[in-house]
Formats: sequence, C-alpha cells, structure tokens
Amino acid sequence: MSATPHRVVSEAEWIVARKKHLEREQELTRALEAVARERRELPWVAVEKNYVFDGPEGEQTLSDLFAGRSQLIVQHFMFGPGWKEGCPGCSFQSDNIGGAVVHLEHHDVSFVVVSRASVPEIEAFKKRMGWRFAWVSSGRSDFNYDYHVSFREDEIIKGKVYYNYELRDFQSEELPGVSAFYRDPSGAVFHTYSAYGGGADMLLGAYHYLDLTARGRNENGQPMGWVRHHDRYE
Repeated sequence: MSATPHRVVSEAEWIVARKKHLEREQELTRALEAVARERRELPWVAVEKNYVFDGPEGEQTLSDLFAGRSQLIVQHFMFGPGWKEGCPGCSFQSDNIGGAVVHLEHHDVSFVVVSRASVPEIEAFKKRMGWRFAWVSSGRSDFNYDYHVSFREDEIIKGKVYYNYELRDFQSEELPGVSAFYRDPSGAVFHTYSAYGGGADMLLGAYHYLDLTARGRNENGQPMGWVRHHDRYE
C-alpha cells in the first residue's frame, strides 16, 4: 500500500465516520436553505437611473437586458477599457455558467455579463474563450460605479474604495461581483441583491467539485492563485 498522510480504516469504520459527517452536511444544507429564504425576503431598491449599455447589436437599456423575462442576473466581470484580456478569476466564474443559461432562461431568468471594456474588446475575448452568453459594455454609463465594482480616479487617489459594503484599501480599478434585478409587469426595475468578492463563490461549480476531493481547493492561502484562463493551462 502506498504511503498516505491520512488514517486508513475498515469500510465499517469509514461508514461510521461518514454518517457522523453527514449530520453536519445536513445541518449546513438547512442553514443554506434558511439563508436563501432570508435573501429572497430582502427589501428591494427601485432603479431610477436610465443605464445604457452597448452590445454587438447596438444600444440597450437595463430593461432590455431582461429580454422579456422578469428576473435578471448580472455578472460584474473585471475587464476594463484597454485591457488585453479579462480577469482570470472572472473567467473561471464565467466558465461555470455555460450550460446553465438555457435552464435559467426557461425559468424566467436572464443572465448577462457586464464590463466597462468596449464591445470590440469584449467580442474578441469572448470569441477566444468560446463563450456564448450575452455580454455588454457599460463603458458609457455609471452602472459599474453605482454598483461598486469600478472606481473613479478620485477614489483611487484617496486609496480607499467602497466595496463589499465597506471602505477598503484600493486593490484594482475593477473588482468582481454579481447582482440580481427584478422587473414587474409595469416595467419598473428593482435591484434585489448583490454579492462581492468571496460572496460570489457560491456560483463556482468547480469549487464545489473540488470540495468533494481529499485535497479540496488546495489553494495554500491564495484563493484562485492557481486559476488560469482555460486556454492557458499547460
């Protein structure tokens, strides 16, 4: 038998340990369900500003991004004007949406990625990565700034930016996040939820697969330090 750092036991002993851990997993499932209920019960904020986005087919409003559905999820993707490529971590998250989009769309939810990069920059990177989801530019609007994922020069100069609901030391002119919106039958749009940083890890299916393995995420204190664009792995 090869050397292993783990304790090796009989099948019967393993079942006892596994069932004990199963109780903890079930506790966590119930806690996650309770948090999800609380999330759905959060108050909403009416979106009164007229945001305009640019896409490959022209100008779109925030309401247009719903594509006839009542709910919208926006991935705030770190990709600023002039960047050669999008953020590897955001790309990792985008790789996880793939086949889920068609299911979301048939459950009254649209999914759109938003960045400040120009449409040509977005389209070139999107083609390189082989993605098919909707992706628009917010470069001509305040959208990224109002949802605290991009930062203006005066904030950067001060060295403090408002991110994840508190003032933090400046790290980058663009940061990641996810936001949800609702449009009622009258056409009014409401902001219902946003999460930033590690709060969006719940969307990373690959992480949940890694969490099933013996070595887990194995990130050595550097979240996503190992992640590359999927066409850059050796």
